[in-house]
Amino acid sequence: MRYFILSFIALFFFVFESIFAQIFAGDAFGGDKILVPHFMMIFVFFLTMYGSRKLGMLYGAILGLTYDVVYTEILGIYMFLLPFLAYLISKCMRVLQNSLLVSCLIALLFTAILEVVIFQMNVILSFTDMGFGEFADRRLLPTLLLNLVFIIISCYPLKRVFEKLDLQGETD
Repeated sequence: MRYFILSFIALFFFVFESIFAQIFAGDAFGGDKILVPHFMMIFVFFLTMYGSRKLGMLYGAILGLTYDVVYTEILGIYMFLLPFLAYLISKCMRVLQNSLLVSCLIALLFTAILEVVIFQMNVILSFTDMGFGEFADRRLLPTLLLNLVFIIISCYPLKRVFEKLDLQGETD
């Protein structure tokens, strides 16, 4: 039953991210800023921190592949990047104190890493001609602010759900 609940939550975040992106796409805030929600990735990050590393990596690979197929031109980038980041998060959380504030900062840091790596892949493959300064101003900072708000709103409920599902001893 807990895997059904976990899969339902993952599906909810996947769909919610898409709906949010459609509603707030383009000139929703009257500027040239690009807001990219990473709600599904944040779900994977918190699953890794408060659930288990293996489940975080598994859900990262499955959700990453689904994300690649539905949204991106580069098949496989999210499928490999999300489990890798989940693995790195699990290693970071073994060293760092596992408080809610530290978890939120780690989730925000890894969201920034995800954005920068995706941007660099797009530059390498010539999908964008935007410079890093313009990227940081137009996309990275607004995206980090949006995802920080989401992290603050969702961190405690996600932590409680993962603790209730008792995923800690599952597969680590």
